[in-house]
Amino acid sequence: MTVIGRGRQRLAQQVIDQLRAQIETGKLQAGDQLPTEPQLEATYGVSRTVVREAIADLRSAGFVKPIQGKGVFVAEMAARAGLTLTPVEIRSIPETLELLEFRMATEGEAAAIAAYRRTAEQEAAIAAANRRMAVLIEQGLPTVEADYEFHMAIATATNNRFYVDVLRHFGARTIPRGQFPTLPEASDRAYLEKVHAEHVEILAAIADQDPDRARQAMRGHLRESQRRYRFLAEQQQ
Repeated sequence: MTVIGRGRQRLAQQVIDQLRAQIETGKLQAGDQLPTEPQLEATYGVSRTVVREAIADLRSAGFVKPIQGKGVFVAEMAARAGLTLTPVEIRSIPETLELLEFRMATEGEAAAIAAYRRTAEQEAAIAAANRRMAVLIEQGLPTVEADYEFHMAIATATNNRFYVDVLRHFGARTIPRGQFPTLPEASDRAYLEKVHAEHVEILAAIADQDPDRARQAMRGHLRESQRRYRFLAEQQQ
């Protein structure tokens, strides 16, 4: 499962790099519509999931913007150039990447342990946090707190206080987008629904008491976030 996840990640990065190059060289200009998902799949020989991940990253970085009912278009240069990141946000990128790397190791194992050690009440708490996030997405409200509660509920379900202590130590900055409020993805519904879908996979593995699947689902979830912020770091160079 790890190999498949990393392979998909590499394919998404290839699509990102090629589309970004077309935008930066002017082959695709501000206001131009990107090819449809089926066209991109055929052009790059990848799955729809890979295409959607690539577009999500480009959207998060300000290169493209979706228009409801019409498609995805190249954003104006002003929106792409600075991404409106504040100096504090820019300084936060390296720390965010380090924290995500640390979380992949600790929370991957926490999810695996929770899968075979959680009680029924603890599983219910994980599910409740997940439902709360879905409701907040639907209402267009901030989701960082519910996201943090989901991860904390999993740490609690390990019945090992050190996992809980680690997440409490980092607090709200555990959830990267909470540190980058000016990024489009902070309130982008499509992006948040993708994050929620990744949570659903983690919850399902824990509910099925499948440690290996839970570990891989959590690591894959955090790896996706890591990839997005690496991409963001490149934009600041």
